[in-house]
Formats: sequence, structure tokens, C-alpha cells
Amino acid sequence: MPKTYLILLLAIIAETVATTALQSSRQFTRLVPSVIVVVGYALAFWLLSLTLKVLPVGVVYAVWSGLGIVLIAAIGWAVFGQRLDWPGVAGLALIIAGILVLHLFSDSARH
Repeated sequence: MPKTYLILLLAIIAETVATTALQSSRQFTRLVPSVIVVVGYALAFWLLSLTLKVLPVGVVYAVWSGLGIVLIAAIGWAVFGQRLDWPGVAGLALIIAGILVLHLFSDSARH
């Protein structure tokens, strides 16, 4: 199972790189960021599909989307200077708390 979580983490990283490049692609008018978007999302979905052999789809998608949201919000703030107020930070903290509750206290994470 730890290998599965490593693959899931790589899928999340690929997705966040692709989403970051999507911002930089300027609606697919810049070649290099546009290629990164396509390759990054393809890699992310392929890696995500590998995790479904071991973990239930609901758990995989909850972790993938939740951590992706948190990472993209952090990248938007740090790289693109996008505003993140305290209610936004609280909401992101609740997403992280939800993922932790899912994995630490729920039997749903077991296939």
C-alpha cells in the first residue's frame, strides 16, 4: 500500500504542475506551457488509474482532488501573487483535516 500512496502523490504532483502550466499557457497560446499541460494531465490520469487497483475510487479521488486544491492554492499565492484570505486558508485547512480524518479514522480507505 505505501507504493500506491507514492504513485498517488506523483499523480497529484503531475496534476499540480499541469494546472500551473495551464495558467502560464495563456489559453494555449504558448507552446511549452501548453505541452506541459497535456503531458502533465495525461501522466496524472495514468498514475491515478494505477492507484485504483488497490484503493477505492472515492478515497483516491478525495485525496487527489483535495491535495490538488491545496497545492494549487498555495502555488497561486506564491507564484502568481493571487490573494488568499483567512477564510480561504481556513477552508484549505478543513480540506486537509478531511483527508486526515478519512485516512486515520475511516475504514473507507481500505479496499
